[in-house]
Amino acid sequence: MTATPTPAERARTIAARGGRATLLPSAEGLPGKVTPLTHHVHADGSASVLITQSHPLVAAAWSAPRGEVTSMLELADTAPVPLREPVRGLLWLTGWVRALSDDEARQAAMIVAEERPDPRLLDVGHGATMLKVVPASLVLADAEGTKSLTLQEFTAATPDPFCAYEADWLRHLELAHTDVVGMLGRHLPSELRGGHIRPLGLDRFGLRLRVEASDADHDVRLAFEQPVSTTAELATELRRLVGCPFLAETRKQR
Repeated sequence: MTATPTPAERARTIAARGGRATLLPSAEGLPGKVTPLTHHVHADGSASVLITQSHPLVAAAWSAPRGEVTSMLELADTAPVPLREPVRGLLWLTGWVRALSDDEARQAAMIVAEERPDPRLLDVGHGATMLKVVPASLVLADAEGTKSLTLQEFTAATPDPFCAYEADWLRHLELAHTDVVGMLGRHLPSELRGGHIRPLGLDRFGLRLRVEASDADHDVRLAFEQPVSTTAELATELRRLVGCPFLAETRKQR
């Protein structure tokens, strides 16, 4: 069986990438969907969301019992290259949205800025405010299936070591190395080789390709010989997948 990141690792990776976020509060009279100005999921599973200070959710949270509103934060993991079906996975954090005082909101913005700098954080107290999402449960849905996670599983896992660089690498592969993408196609089942091959994902266990065929989209994982943790190890495994003759000669000399 091909090794893949665990569901908790995949969830942490989606959270670390900071893709598109949607807040779905359940209180009556509130908009069904709220798009934060920016957001950040912390290592403890909680999330900070920046929204306009005049948004009705802010007033609803302050007036609600205990100063919080039942809500769900949806995070979408979108492919870094333009695909027909761009969403690679979804992570749902279900719990409560909690109101913060002005001082707490500013402190939260400073914490987020240390991990994910964003000029919009400067608007806290000037037309925008921070809310805190406190999750009770998490659900991951991606190509590997749907999995319910405990908060303990999520916090104990770590994001993929290449998640911060994956987007730039895959875009570079797509735009500057179409020949390499074509050579990777030799690993595909014969019935898929006529489709449009696109780089879909990269993690420490392998490279994922999306084949956009006339009938449907097909995802294929090309596994590395062993998990990698450094860029040097990653380069070696990618050369192996491409069939680099220099790498083959190097191995013969060893």
